[in-house]
Order: sequence, then structure tokens, then C-alpha cells
Amino acid sequence: MATMVARLTQGTTAPGFTRQDQEGREISLSDFKNQAVILYFYPAAMTPGCTTQAVDFSASLQELSEAGYAVLGCSPDPVEKLAKFTTNSELGITLLSDPTMELLHEYAAFGTKKLYGKEIEGVIRSTFVIDVDGEGAGTVRVAQYNVRATGHVAKLRRELGI
Repeated sequence: MATMVARLTQGTTAPGFTRQDQEGREISLSDFKNQAVILYFYPAAMTPGCTTQAVDFSASLQELSEAGYAVLGCSPDPVEKLAKFTTNSELGITLLSDPTMELLHEYAAFGTKKLYGKEIEGVIRSTFVIDVDGEGAGTVRVAQYNVRATGHVAKLRRELGI
């Protein structure tokens, strides 16, 4: 069993990070100074639920961007799989690779969850809205764990007033 990190809540410091995106570029939370970032964690690229969620975020990207939000998806998948996922699903969002699952653990997005009635260890589908200050440090505004893939983006948009 993996050690469970305390879940992040509103007002807590968002763990900083630098990870490669689907094109192999290094992306850091501090790249988004004076912006808001929607960081969402999903179990695996190219699976039905994860594809639905990524396509929904991509379809809403213009409205989210106009409202001042950057969108980053993160999974344990390697960069090459994320590149294929982006191309195959025609995604417009940035996907981050976390093969060591360090970032997943720092955001408490990995741990015990129920799948088909059984408890297993795995990625907990989670979404965070992070306000990044002028120094590049983030503060969690919204922390949602165990979100549903279907309908999640529309629900988040309603909650954010977008």
C-alpha cells in the first residue's frame, strides 16, 4: 500500500512542479505567473473515460482561456503515449507526463480507490484550480477528488462561473 499524503484543500500551497508535456517541453507551475491553472489528474491516456474528459477540456479551452485559465492534464503515461493521445483525439490542451508518479502523490491524486466494488491502489481522478502569484507560487482555490469523467468539465465551468 502506498503512503497516503493529506489531501489538498482550499488555501493550501500547491506543490510546484516541472514535467514534460506531450511534445517533450518542460512545463512548470511557475510558468503561469499571475494566472489561474486548472490541473487535472487522470488514470491513463486513450481510455474511454480519460478521453471523454480530455476532449471536454479541449472543447472548453477557448472559454476557459478567455476567463483566464490555463488547463494542464497529468497522468503517469510516458511522453510518447501523450503525443499519440493528443493526435488521435485531436486535443488542444497540454498534457504532462508523471511516470514516477511523484506529482500524483504530492497532490494526493494516487491512493486507495474503489473500482467495480473492489479497493485498489491507483490514480484518483482529481481536479485543482490553482492561483499562481507573481513569484510563481501556487495556492489551491479548488480541490476536487474522485470526480466523474463524464460531465466534469461542464460542472467545473458552472462552479467557476464560465
